[in-house]
Amino acid sequence: MKDNNPTRHAQYAWNRASQLPPPPKPPKLEFYMPAMPSLTLIHQLEMRWWRYRRRQLFRRHVLPLLAYDDNVLRDIGHCREDILWASQLPLQEDAIQVLEARQQETPHEEK
Repeated sequence: MKDNNPTRHAQYAWNRASQLPPPPKPPKLEFYMPAMPSLTLIHQLEMRWWRYRRRQLFRRHVLPLLAYDDNVLRDIGHCREDILWASQLPLQEDAIQVLEARQQETPHEEK
């Protein structure tokens, strides 16, 4: 998306990064076929793939927001330090989810 308004572009990037929902939990089956793989294993593989995709979306859409001014980041509710901190999280942590939780618990004060 090419837009002259950096605030709108930053908001679009954040929305694109946070739109991937997690995979559903596996159902409890009463009967298993003998050659059927474990549904827990399949769910773990799906979750690993989902975490990988979320991290890719974070790198593709959220990290480029660091090129914008601090005022633009403040307009969408984030600060540069939070995005840099989230980029250093281990791969098991969902950086987008952690940033959203951090944004809700401590809103940044305007200077």
